[in-house]
Amino acid sequence: MRKLVVENKVTLDGVFDEQAEWQMQFWEGPDKMERYSKDHITAFDALLLGRVTYQGLAAVWPSMTDDVGYADWINRIPKYVVSTTLNEDDLSWNAQLITENVVDEVIALKQQSGEDILLVGSGDLLQTLMEHSLIDEYRIWVHPVVHGSGTQLFTDESEPTGLKLVEMETTGSGVVVLIYQPAEENE
Repeated sequence: MRKLVVENKVTLDGVFDEQAEWQMQFWEGPDKMERYSKDHITAFDALLLGRVTYQGLAAVWPSMTDDVGYADWINRIPKYVVSTTLNEDDLSWNAQLITENVVDEVIALKQQSGEDILLVGSGDLLQTLMEHSLIDEYRIWVHPVVHGSGTQLFTDESEPTGLKLVEMETTGSGVVVLIYQPAEENE
């Protein structure tokens, strides 16, 4: 069965939106951050996105290029977009729409053959998937900056979820990459 992996970049105070304001100052080039980006090319073969995240990415990535191959990867793989306001005519960029039965549709995606599925951004969708214990791994990139305001990755509505730390790395610029998996009930 495929894993569903959440990966998001956050500030020290948990903000994950408006990344252009705070994230790029910590990019280091040929370091762990670039290695993690390269890992995407082989580790995932589908993206699961909420409407807002999809629209933001689709506005930028189709015309992007890079030396790493990330742009080719993200433009090639299928995207599954969860939205009740979009219709199929609103989609491009190799995307399919999920409008109802989100939990059942995500379970079906996880049961398909293939590599793992990546969820980025998509805070509301993340809350729904957490509520139904569908997240297999959380990759949280904590950036050493306090933003002060913005959308929090985990909100007051977030389902209480026990996690165990399975890996941690620190980049030269101070970004800490934390990888968690759901804790077993008896741990």
